[in-house]
Amino acid sequence: MVPDPVLPPEPMTLHTGGCHCGRVRFEVRAPAKIRVSECNCSICSKSGYLHLIVPSGRFKLLSGAEVLTSYGFNTHTAKHLFCALCGIKSFYVPRSHPDGFSVNARCLDPDTVESMTVAKLDGKQWEKQYPKGRGEFRQE
Repeated sequence: MVPDPVLPPEPMTLHTGGCHCGRVRFEVRAPAKIRVSECNCSICSKSGYLHLIVPSGRFKLLSGAEVLTSYGFNTHTAKHLFCALCGIKSFYVPRSHPDGFSVNARCLDPDTVESMTVAKLDGKQWEKQYPKGRGEFRQE
């Protein structure tokens, strides 16, 4: 059997985005062709969140720290951050990657995203999806 070739990492693009009212703005480094997860857990399914998960070094909050409010539930590991003015959660610290950020791909400015592939994630069965108690960062 021939092993799969090792593909070079995708070049990084600087994406920007934010909440609906514009007070919260951020930048994130990710490929132009992004892969995101659509989770069916109670909070993600109700809000239509699409997860673009990145290490913390690839995320930068540009403005709006003063209007962010936090919500926690279940294990309180995740830090759900919402704009207190418009109510949009454009990013947060996920339970699966507590040393990174999950950016809501729906909150990215559209000019730098070439394509988006959406994979389903069974967040209702979180422990089965993350048997190690956390996820791994992709090598992109």
